[in-house]
Order: sequence, then C-alpha cells, then structure tokens
Amino acid sequence: MIYRHALKEIKELGKMFSVVLVTGARQVGKTTMLTEYGKKFDYLTFDDPFMKRKLKESGINFLERYKLPLILDEVQYSPEIFHYLKIKSDALKKKGIYFMSGSQQFKMMHNVTESLAGRVGIINISSLSMREINNEKFFDTLVVDEKYLKKRKKSLTSFTEKKVWDIIFRGGMPELVSMPQYKKDRYFATYINTYLERDVRDLKQVGDLSKFSNFLIAVAARTGQLLNKKEISRDVGIDEKTVTKWLSILVASNIIYLLQPYHNNVLKRMVKTPKIYFLDTGLCTYLTSFETSKTLMNSSFAGHIFETFVISEIIKSYYNRGVLEPPIFYYRDKNMVEIDLVIMKDRTLYPIEIKKYTNFNSGDMKSFKMLSRVKDAKIGCGGIICMNSELTKLENGNYIIPVNYI
Repeated sequence: MIYRHALKEIKELGKMFSVVLVTGARQVGKTTMLTEYGKKFDYLTFDDPFMKRKLKESGINFLERYKLPLILDEVQYSPEIFHYLKIKSDALKKKGIYFMSGSQQFKMMHNVTESLAGRVGIINISSLSMREINNEKFFDTLVVDEKYLKKRKKSLTSFTEKKVWDIIFRGGMPELVSMPQYKKDRYFATYINTYLERDVRDLKQVGDLSKFSNFLIAVAARTGQLLNKKEISRDVGIDEKTVTKWLSILVASNIIYLLQPYHNNVLKRMVKTPKIYFLDTGLCTYLTSFETSKTLMNSSFAGHIFETFVISEIIKSYYNRGVLEPPIFYYRDKNMVEIDLVIMKDRTLYPIEIKKYTNFNSGDMKSFKMLSRVKDAKIGCGGIICMNSELTKLENGNYIIPVNYI
C-alpha cells in the first residue's frame, strides 16, 4: 500500500466537519484512500444502479440502514444525497460521520457548496506525487528559504536523471505505479475511453466526443505554455467559445491546471493569459504519443514537460495539505520578461525558474529583479529547479535546487 499524504489532512477534516468530501480525477486513488482510512466503516457506492434506485425510493430513510461513520463513493451519480446529509448532520451534530468521494467536480460541486455549506470539509487529490512514489514522509510545501531546504534535505530520496524522466513519462496513476508490468498505453487508452464515455458524454456542452478527444490532444501538446484559444480553435475545428467551455471541463475534472499570472496594480503591463499544465505527466505524454522516456527526454517537448512535472508536483503538495487554491503564479510581461513560478507565502514572493538542463549563468535569474516593483510584498530568495545533484547557494543569495527538493 502506497501511503497517501492526503490521509493526514482527511483525519484533521474529520475532526472539524460532519462531512468530508474527497474529489479528484478518475482513478487517482480516492476510494482506496478512504477505505484505507476507514477500514471498519460501512461502505456503499452510487456507481451501483441498485443503490441509486434505493436512494430515490427511500429518500432520507436510505441512510438509516447503515452504521456510522459511512463512506459514500461516487456521489456525483446521486446528487440528491447532499440534501439528506445536511439533515442528518444537523440532527446528529457529530464530526467525521460521512466521508464522500466523487470524480466529476463539474456535476457536483455546486450541489455540495449549496447544500452542505459549513458542514463539509473538501480535499482535492491528484495522482501520486514523487514524494509518495518514493515513500517519503515529508509534507511541507516548497518555499525557497534556508529553513525549508535544511528540513527537506533530511528526508530526501536520491535520484538519477533517468529515474526522474521515467516518473515523468509513466506518471503517478496509482495502478501504473504499483503495477509496473502494466502497459502504459493500454491503461491510458482505457482511461480516456472511460473518461469520455462516463464523464463527458452526458454534458450538454459536448456534442462531439471525437472532437473533444482531439481537443484533449491539442491541449496536451501545449502543456507548459501560454493558453492560446485561437490556436486550439483552429487545430480542433471548434469556435473559441467552445474552447472556453471545454477547458472548464478539463479543469473541473482535474485533468489540467491553469496557472494564473501574478497580478498587482503596479504591474500594468502584465500578460493576463494563464498557462496550461497537465496534472499527470503520464497522461500528457500518452496523449502526445511518446513511446519511451528516453525519446521524451531528448525531444523538443522536454522543457515543457519537465516544467509541467515540477509545477504539478508543487500543486500536489498543496492539495495534499488541503489547500484547494495553491498560492502560486507565473510572471510574464509584454517585453517577454518571464518568471516560471512565483510562490507567495506570508506576503513574500519567491521567484523560481525551472530548467531541464544543469548549466546555468547569472542571466537565468535576471528576471527576478522585476518583482522589486511589487508594492507591499517582500521578495524572498529565488532559485532554479533542475537536475543538478547538489543544492547550491549562490553569492546573490539564490539557490540551485535539485528536483528532488520539491
């Protein structure tokens, strides 16, 4: 069993709320994690048509059949359950009695927030992080300061460039990680088919699954890049309005993350277009038709996918701490001055560049000085996250940071 870092947060949410909801993409391990946490809890799934019918027939009395705590799986298929959970949680006035999971945020989150406001703690999980794959018990989110870097060093797992690229290529889906004999292409072919048939087909804004599949490929080819709706529209043969709708589906179903630019009134020339990042690099490399990690590593796509990997790892560390909106951004102005990642913590901005190579010069961090224009914020240490094997502090106070420190 691979230890999921989000378990720690689920335990805390169970002490604070009557209902805990675990969301995330398909097959990232939501059910496995909940049943591992509640080994002795009663369990039912609304993926079972019999259970769905029983709920409709019995109404709130349906919940009386089960002892508490209770795990309710695939709740997006029976959204009426949320109203009944509100009634029961208000009557019982106990914490940690219902634990739910659901993979389709675009179908259920409105109902959850409307029916269970103040009663539900929500945690969003993604596929396995490199920390989880390496069985590291380190939970802090990245910040470029001496305290974090010293603490992180104590729990590091050594890495080789090949090992990192193998993880990037295969991704973090629990089944692929725990079953190395599984063929990646067969796994993701089934995964995509299930996603299209069960999660996307019944959406009114998706009328053509074939075009949506091509859209998914077009977005994967642009991971790590600025969102260009016009290009995607042209390549897929859909209008820009449809691109916007379909992007919202990918975001809501935790396939992609749109990294927003850092916004401050002083930075009047800021580009306000988000950047696209896939949350699982294995899925992304499948969609972009790479057959081996070596081919990927040596391709022109390598820089974008390495950046995607680093950003997704940092996002996962926030998700596992229960942070639904990570305080991370990018910076790029109309003069093409760019910072790959800006982490905000305690009103301090930490600038980071992400490079797949190991040779650097002072010019790689020259863009960091642009953050000095931001009012009411301190500028912390910066760094370059890369494949270097040793953490190095530079004369200007910035760091060369090995990728296993994230």
